[in-house]
Amino acid sequence: MRALTPLMFLAVLLWTGFGNPAHAQDAGDPVAGENEFRKCRACHMIQDDQGVDIQRGGKAGPNLWNVIGRRIASDEEYRYGPGILEVAEAKPDLVWTEDELVSYITDPNGWLRAQSGDPAARTKMTFRLREGQADLAAYLASVSSGAGETEAATE
Repeated sequence: MRALTPLMFLAVLLWTGFGNPAHAQDAGDPVAGENEFRKCRACHMIQDDQGVDIQRGGKAGPNLWNVIGRRIASDEEYRYGPGILEVAEAKPDLVWTEDELVSYITDPNGWLRAQSGDPAARTKMTFRLREGQADLAAYLASVSSGAGETEAATE
């Protein structure tokens, strides 16, 4: 049996995702994620379908109520950029999961380029979260109960 060379070891590490600290984290903590959301409030709010504010915030980004389980770029109240709209059209079954959200908020342009295959694709979201991504995703999941069921009911 051949021993792994350092280059082969690095390739395996990257291929399995262990090279990306955002994915190597344990499951997120929604309580810590609620605190992380303060970084998002300049552009995003969380307002339920009855108009009740869970988190007051800006409208430069889409409302994040029920984002987990929601199709990519499907908030009808928000004007998305062309790059993410192309991904949504090309991949109509792609939904925001906690893992997808962690990848997106870690590197929005990198996520968009990987999903679209377009190395020049750019997202309107310029903020990158450097830590606490899994916590934020867990928090958004906690305010997303029934997101998949809501979408299935409207189809």
